[in-house]
Amino acid sequence: MLETILISVLIVAICTALLAIGMLLKKNGKFPNTHVGGNKAMRERGIGCVQSQDREARKEKQWEVSETSKGKK
Repeated sequence: MLETILISVLIVAICTALLAIGMLLKKNGKFPNTHVGGNKAMRERGIGCVQSQDREARKEKQWEVSETSKGKK
């Protein structure tokens, strides 16, 4: 059991080291943007991040009637 865990940790450590070396050797080395908003094909289809869509939905609209002002005179 312990041997399996150590081998798994060693494999993860080697993969992390290789990713770091790849980032250091590239001119503008950085992790790729895997966010939905960073994907060109998703943007073309109008698909966005849930957090962005939620933030947009919560923004007050210019012509929207506030729920708190309904019924008050």
